[in-house]
Amino acid sequence: MNNNSWLKTGFVTELVPEGINLTEEINRMKHEKNAVIMAHYYQTADIQNIADCIGDSLALAQMATKTDASIIVLAGVYFMGETAKILSPHRKVIVPDANAGCSLADSCCSDEFSRFIAEHPNHKVVTYVNTTAAVKALSDLVVTSTNAVKIVQSIPIDQPVIFGPDRNLGNYINGLTGRNMLLWNGACHVHEKFSVEKILALKQLYPNAEVLAHPECKQPVLMISDFVGSTAALLAYSQQSTAKEFIVATEAGILHEMQRHSPQKNFIPAPPNDSTCACNDCEYMKLITLEKIYLSLKYEFPLVEVDETIRQKALIPIERMLKLSK
Repeated sequence: MNNNSWLKTGFVTELVPEGINLTEEINRMKHEKNAVIMAHYYQTADIQNIADCIGDSLALAQMATKTDASIIVLAGVYFMGETAKILSPHRKVIVPDANAGCSLADSCCSDEFSRFIAEHPNHKVVTYVNTTAAVKALSDLVVTSTNAVKIVQSIPIDQPVIFGPDRNLGNYINGLTGRNMLLWNGACHVHEKFSVEKILALKQLYPNAEVLAHPECKQPVLMISDFVGSTAALLAYSQQSTAKEFIVATEAGILHEMQRHSPQKNFIPAPPNDSTCACNDCEYMKLITLEKIYLSLKYEFPLVEVDETIRQKALIPIERMLKLSK
């Protein structure tokens, strides 16, 4: 990962002129530089409000293939910027803070994963999109939580499969498909923290609330949920359901979009099990700020770079995913 970042230099406050209207300046530079801001649902409300497009990992990948912008500012974590660069190598791709990593991607380094694959020959390698470009380059297929079940089901049932890095998502897919994929032992630090006890306590306070959970959560949380799905699926379900209250077990940033689409409904973030905080935020996602987006557009930095050999190898399973997702 590129270690140069506004957070590392500590110059954010000094570099942003006092009294500047960040939204106006960002919009002006977007127009002048033919730039587009793509934001993940887990970003803060102010960033979602200025983004040209908002989506989950699958949607952001699809957007990267369709935009005619010269510059993509990816308001998300670093692997998302890598995915955009893999798909759009001729465009400048910027992640406003290169320290915006991912605990799940970090749990699966390419050297260790390569050895794991070598120890289990004749397996198809399916990896979650929350991985580095180098890990994607080792894969036969890449999936997101939106399309994982569909893509795994496209593989012949007698074909052994390695799935990484999220063991919780892998267990969930195994349960739905009747497979026994060999799972890498990784997990998302946000989704691992949700507590069944705290969710059940919230259910006592909100007895009519439906529990919505992301499949990266542990199985006990999924078992007490009314609906399990990707970030985009949770958003869609919250709009379609007749329920008026929802306890949401995923990163709290999605609540902004849920509330925007369904202002008459009440969305309660499921709390983590190790904190008195009422919600569960990804500290990596929250490294991205309006100030850093302004600076990244102004200086066109820090750029996401992917080694060309790795990029070409990683492009193959990503393109297979996009084709199977249609």
